[in-house]
Amino acid sequence: MTTETQSGEPLGEYGPSRQARRGRATGVPKSSKRRMSAGRKAWYAVLVALARGVLRLLWASCRVTVVKGLEHLPAPGGRPGVIVYWHQMHLFAAWLLVRRAREGVATAVLTSPSVSGEVPAAMLTRWGIRPVRGSSTRSAGEALRDMHAVVAKDRQSLVLTVDGPKGPLHEFKPGALLLARMAKAPVVPIAWAATRCTRWDSWDRFIVPWPFSRVAIVVGEPWEAPPGFQMADLPAVARAMGERLDALEVEAAALLEPS
Repeated sequence: MTTETQSGEPLGEYGPSRQARRGRATGVPKSSKRRMSAGRKAWYAVLVALARGVLRLLWASCRVTVVKGLEHLPAPGGRPGVIVYWHQMHLFAAWLLVRRAREGVATAVLTSPSVSGEVPAAMLTRWGIRPVRGSSTRSAGEALRDMHAVVAKDRQSLVLTVDGPKGPLHEFKPGALLLARMAKAPVVPIAWAATRCTRWDSWDRFIVPWPFSRVAIVVGEPWEAPPGFQMADLPAVARAMGERLDALEVEAAALLEPS
């Protein structure tokens, strides 16, 4: 799986060169000078296998009791969207998106272009999800251009953690809204909650549910840029979307309470 468009055109500077593609099958930016040694490749292969195994065990041990709003997610062969959630909610947002990808929903995820991004990129590829190797912090213009190509040209739904990659916590960054406006695509928010979980002492308060917990996932109604949407509207809409994601988490937690 590469970061080329369906027509075969490279995605700007995030498209892998032939030399890079030989070194890293998941694709890296043309500007990257780093190459992986045989030892690093072998170590990363072990990490990918271990990480996938741990996730399979966690997903199998937890019981997803409710998935509300599934109809809001893009359908196989249908209109693509921009799927968003908080950085701390990777684990069961991924559970849902992997299943949708297996059902035929064309999905892409923005991942780091660095060597350290090889492990998540390889995992995504194994799950049938396209890794788009580019940093949202490197250049806003370049990142938006390349993400627009994924959604508007390749017709793939793009997944973004809207307070990532480094925070601040629960601050909805406007890139997803700009992308949706440019690509004429809906923004689809996701949140989940677990009956028992641990929140890591990290900037994102990463959520890890305990084994055998019950999990509820809520997919919110899509947001689309209305006619006459202006750049000046971005801050207010971003705040509203952040509040919407927080409200979806509260709604998911309520679904787990005894009736």
